Amino acid sequence: MLLTNAPLLAQSATATLDDLINQDWEFRLQEDPLLATSVGMTEYDHQLPDATVAAEQRRADFFKNELRQLLALDRAELSEDEQINYDFLRFILENDTAQAYYQSYLIPIDAEGGFHTSFVMALQQMPLNDGSDYDNYISRLNAYGTYTDQYIQRMRTGIAKGLVPPKLVAKNAQETIAPYVTDTPEEHVLYQPFEKLPLQLGTAEKNRLQKAAQEAIKAVVVPAMQRFATFMKDIYVPQAAEATGASTRPQGQAWYEQRVRYFTTLSLTPEEVFVRGEREVTRLQTAMQAIIDSLGFEGDFADFLTFLRTDPQFYATSPEALLQEAAWIAKQIDGQLPELFSHLPRQPYGVAPVPAAIAPTYTSGRYVAGSVDNHRAGTYWVNTYQLENRPRYALPALTLHEAVPGHHLQIALAQEMEDIPAFRKHTYLSAYGEGWALYAESLGEELGIYQDLYQQFGRLTYEMWRACRLVVDVGIHAKGWTREQAVTYMADRTALSTHEVNTEIDRYIGWPGQALSYKIGELKIQELRQRAESTLGDAFNIREFHEVVLQNGSVPLFVLEKQVDDYIEEIQSCSKQ
Repeated sequence: MLLTNAPLLAQSATATLDDLINQDWEFRLQEDPLLATSVGMTEYDHQLPDATVAAEQRRADFFKNELRQLLALDRAELSEDEQINYDFLRFILENDTAQAYYQSYLIPIDAEGGFHTSFVMALQQMPLNDGSDYDNYISRLNAYGTYTDQYIQRMRTGIAKGLVPPKLVAKNAQETIAPYVTDTPEEHVLYQPFEKLPLQLGTAEKNRLQKAAQEAIKAVVVPAMQRFATFMKDIYVPQAAEATGASTRPQGQAWYEQRVRYFTTLSLTPEEVFVRGEREVTRLQTAMQAIIDSLGFEGDFADFLTFLRTDPQFYATSPEALLQEAAWIAKQIDGQLPELFSHLPRQPYGVAPVPAAIAPTYTSGRYVAGSVDNHRAGTYWVNTYQLENRPRYALPALTLHEAVPGHHLQIALAQEMEDIPAFRKHTYLSAYGEGWALYAESLGEELGIYQDLYQQFGRLTYEMWRACRLVVDVGIHAKGWTREQAVTYMADRTALSTHEVNTEIDRYIGWPGQALSYKIGELKIQELRQRAESTLGDAFNIREFHEVVLQNGSVPLFVLEKQVDDYIEEIQSCSKQ
């Protein structure tokens, strides 16, 4: 039965907030069965979300009404922990209502894929322990045809309203469909779970499940992917926008300004972000040149970048070699984490290649969160596609960011928290999460992970990459930059390969504002650490500071700043007693 958020009866602010939080989370799980699966709720594992425009409007009405009730509360009556819940929920609901207003859901694709790739990844995370789990999986396969048609209709609505992505984003997304169109069901990536079924299933049951999966893939999934591919080729790509910037779409300037506020969780304007980016770029250029000078390299900055991009010593000779080096670095870091952290997660993580179907347009690495409830470890993905574009000197920074002490440590700890609402455990804010992961790259210096000047340059070029994002993202979406301008700006200032630069720029074009979160978040965490160190002096403890930053999981940066300030005040108070 679908939840409704009728006005709550008169009660305390605490009780009302608790009710709003509970009804919000239950509504989100009901409306998005794929979300429910990802957080370990199996009740909806046989379903897919309703992807119609009418469903999006229904959700928007729910969130608007919930936000009105939340704003009617007296925040001053809440405890400190409850105020964090209030601020977090308000931030999320304000974004939900804004995205509904700007109808962002009418563009369900980006440069890395879209709803179709998300569907495949979601099914790969389903728990498959017995026959009923496999039946749920098959039910979702059979529902995919309707799901796809709903998204196609949604995109047609977007065309009618002028809400379409840039043409290059549409073309990139189109290319991600082909791997899921196969002539033989047994060769489809979604059939893989049926190749080795649980031993406790009898032969007849195994045969039934395999036959049902093959039929669903052949009769539903592949035809739906083909329909989507045809729609993209014949209708959507030709109708896609020639311009690349968000400000060129209807209400685009206001929408982009909202994206900047959401992805930074701060009240920053695009121009303020742009200026911060230019300042960071200048600082990092000086630091990078100092390393070049220390190496005694003969040539200018551009010559050094050419050297890094072309010398074979910096590149692995096989996918296995790249994965093994990444795994070795990860284990080195694991062994030193207690130096900087007093609390480590129970959940392990593994190292694996980015799936071949998405690797050509994917970033160098990514973290895929695990699930304690679904008995799934976290995974540090390393892209082994085109090894000549995956420099080994960047692996330490990448590993610190994606695995530990970056995403895996932070996300796994958040999943283990017991005294915070579920919506906070499972809501990821990029400014915090990506800011933490970029900050984690700098911790490699303290842990002695960077073994030579080339790896240190790799760290700086990764940081420069994130600083350049502040400039090029705003340049593209608010200042009218062309794609070529953005590519040149980044290629001239980082040691990223040409392939990586191009895929990154396409990602920013297709996901406005998200790229800002990394550097803005890292700058805020560094600012807070410097504030704590300078204020507390000898009383500063790095393990305590990290505990404060991580103890509440992903939170808006304005909430994190208050937490750190309260920590500083508490330590000062104790030292005076």
